[in-house]
Amino acid sequence: MKKQNLVAVVAGLLVAFSLPPWGWWPLAYVGIALFATCKPNSKRARFIFGTLFALAWLAPGMGWMWFLTAPGYVIAALLFSALHGIAAMITGAVTDQHKHRSIVGPLAHTLAEALRFSFPFGGVPLATLAISQAASPIATIVRIGGPLLLTYIVLQIGFLLARLRDTEMPKRSVHAALIAVVVATLPLAGSIAPHGNDIGRSLNVAAVQGGGPQGTLAINTNSRDVVNRHLDATEIITGESAATDNQLDLVIWPENVIDVSSFSSSIERTEVAAQAARLNAPFLVGITEDLDNKYFTNAQVVVNTDGSLGDRYDKVRRVPFGEFVPMRGLLEAVGAPVDRIPRDAKAGNDTAILRAADTTIAVVISWEVFFSGRANEGIEQGATLLVNPTNGSSYTGTILQTQQIASSRLRALETGRWLVQVSPTGFSAFISPSGQVFDRTGVSEQRVITREVQLRSGRTIYSYLGDLPFILIMITSLIALVITGRRTTPA
Repeated sequence: MKKQNLVAVVAGLLVAFSLPPWGWWPLAYVGIALFATCKPNSKRARFIFGTLFALAWLAPGMGWMWFLTAPGYVIAALLFSALHGIAAMITGAVTDQHKHRSIVGPLAHTLAEALRFSFPFGGVPLATLAISQAASPIATIVRIGGPLLLTYIVLQIGFLLARLRDTEMPKRSVHAALIAVVVATLPLAGSIAPHGNDIGRSLNVAAVQGGGPQGTLAINTNSRDVVNRHLDATEIITGESAATDNQLDLVIWPENVIDVSSFSSSIERTEVAAQAARLNAPFLVGITEDLDNKYFTNAQVVVNTDGSLGDRYDKVRRVPFGEFVPMRGLLEAVGAPVDRIPRDAKAGNDTAILRAADTTIAVVISWEVFFSGRANEGIEQGATLLVNPTNGSSYTGTILQTQQIASSRLRALETGRWLVQVSPTGFSAFISPSGQVFDRTGVSEQRVITREVQLRSGRTIYSYLGDLPFILIMITSLIALVITGRRTTPA
């Protein structure tokens, strides 16, 4: 028993190291294959085995959460790991004598992932198997089935690799050939799937990273210092500093670099408007504003070249224990430390688009980029470009920031759009519709990156379908296999 649990931990760590910032994506298959080779012989042992596997995977991969809330990090890691414990328990109970174990296991664990993508508190879709594969050849399959299909495929390949150990020698070569065909087919399927098309127009975009220290909190930071860094960085932009000789079309500042009571009447609006007039380009600016002593807003606002304010998008998906405290009253009553987040962000309810530079832009603010549906909402409204203004300055290290770049790569692939990610302290980058990363900045550096990006139309299969059809297919398949397994298992 102890040996099996050690195997679970080693397997989970292998999956963890497939994730950014380590990024050795083939290790995900090795870790899952190792996990699938063990077959604990009781429900309790299976639950413990699956939980330990997931805990060794998720605890390192979600280490960024410690800097938001240490108790929340522990609870989340244990809760999400327990989902995989339940999946392992179901898989083992159904497949003790069942030839379809290598199918039931991937289905059960993919559904466990689907659940944690949305529950509790809106979900925490980080440290995922899909994120681990953002740089792999099979990542393009998200154009068809999004992160859940990619998750299932990673699990399925791992479980099939584990079967090589159990397969009789004459059948191993056939089985291995089947795996090779599946793996080779996936990139081809993703590459030929619909992925949008250029509309014959481009924008010359500048993304401004003001720089500064990481590991800081808003309550301990002079918000004016952040504004000054971004003004200083913007001042270096001239016509010659653009990616081409063309006039700049759009300038993007990161999430909540301006923290004021009212942006419309602030000196910061005047300063941004002056820069917009100087460069003759509209700005997308991240702001936070006071609502009252309980709430604040987090929004991205268009500042036009004449100083007027254009469209505004208020963030819908908020960071639990980062921008709002779930069950605040209960936590305060038991003495839990919630003073780091004295007020909650008010969730927006607008469609995730902004109109600027004579085009429609899809916008996902920070945390929202981890949710594929948020990015797709703007594409459904005809957006030709996707932007992700974010703020990773609260976190020490680069676990969250590198996983965000990986998630942005997946969103670009899923939507068939160029994506611009911009952060005050890194990472900022341009990401092509094929998932390629350009001009990625370093942590804490002050830098302006510029690039001419093609505006695009059209939608991918996943953009049309979303997650629900795949979830329903997986649930139906799992139920059918469970029933079949019970009928074929000897008494």
